[in-house]
Amino acid sequence: MKICHITSAHPIDDVRIYHKECLTLNKYGFDIQILGSISWKSIEPKIKYELLKFSTNNLLKRFFYLPFIFYKKAKIINADIYHFHDPELLIVGFLLKRKGKIIIYDIHEDNPRAIIGRDWGNKYLRIIISYFFEKFENIFSKKFDVLLTATNNIYNRFILINKNTITLNNYPQLSEIINLNNKKHQKQKQLCYTGIINQQRGIGYIVKALEKVEIRLLLIGNFSSNDYYNELKNQKGWQNVDYVGYNSREYVNESLVSSIAGIVTFLPLPNHINSQPNKMFEYMSAGVPVIASDFPLWKEIIHNNNCGICVNPTNPDEISTAIQFLINNPDQALKMGENGRKAVIEKYNWEVESEKLLNIYNKFMIIK
Repeated sequence: MKICHITSAHPIDDVRIYHKECLTLNKYGFDIQILGSISWKSIEPKIKYELLKFSTNNLLKRFFYLPFIFYKKAKIINADIYHFHDPELLIVGFLLKRKGKIIIYDIHEDNPRAIIGRDWGNKYLRIIISYFFEKFENIFSKKFDVLLTATNNIYNRFILINKNTITLNNYPQLSEIINLNNKKHQKQKQLCYTGIINQQRGIGYIVKALEKVEIRLLLIGNFSSNDYYNELKNQKGWQNVDYVGYNSREYVNESLVSSIAGIVTFLPLPNHINSQPNKMFEYMSAGVPVIASDFPLWKEIIHNNNCGICVNPTNPDEISTAIQFLINNPDQALKMGENGRKAVIEKYNWEVESEKLLNIYNKFMIIK
């Protein structure tokens, strides 16, 4: 059975798409190919892939032209199952379904709420676009064979639309935890953030907090825009930032375990409040305390597992106080890190989640 994963907005070596889903399926003998348009040159995928030469910077072209390029190529690949990862590919899934193909829609985030929280266009225009996009997404999602949702909150929305909806949490892999545990790391007086760097993720408030506490911030990831990069560079706290850009997973893991804590203080936007950011669990898997936004769901995870501190993400004083507490109390910080790692090993890990993915594909194998 031939399987094609399609993504237009993620790099083909995306953690969820490539490192978790595709490598898991490949390990169990499935014939996998990835069709995409973005690749990070630092990693060479082990699975067959094809890149379409197309820039996704233009929003209109991304939604109204790019899908048809992907559809044309997907037809040539002629897979049995198409597993796509981006909302602009809904029309591709629909057209392939009409060809009799099995379609899996992998929903990484609550897209209508994400649109409202974006930094482009007018706020009221985003609300209108969000409303109509939700109607559009619902209509197409009814027709697909399986919907995979990255969180239970997204699941609660789509289970009302399609009974074949399954939560596939984006938890870290146990293999990385084992590798980290086999090494000894000297703690640096540094805080670590990994991922996209933009205003919505609260980075500006973190940089502001650095004015009040003596620590370095290791910033790993790409800025969403040059304007935001220049804005942060002009802040006083930027002198305590080490910005290294996008880097390999090995570098990220080494940096995390050498840090006092990992920080994920997203702003209270509709798409953030009920999300489960992958980086929170990656920090936990690295055995470091987590400084996180004080959203109810996040507080439940952090407090129930005693693995970090929750703060108001828009309050630099609270952020700096949390950082200072971990600096002043290394034994408690160590215990929080151990608690987080234990929670990942026991319940928040990809190996548990991967069984769901394998069950889905095995059922289709039986049908075929």
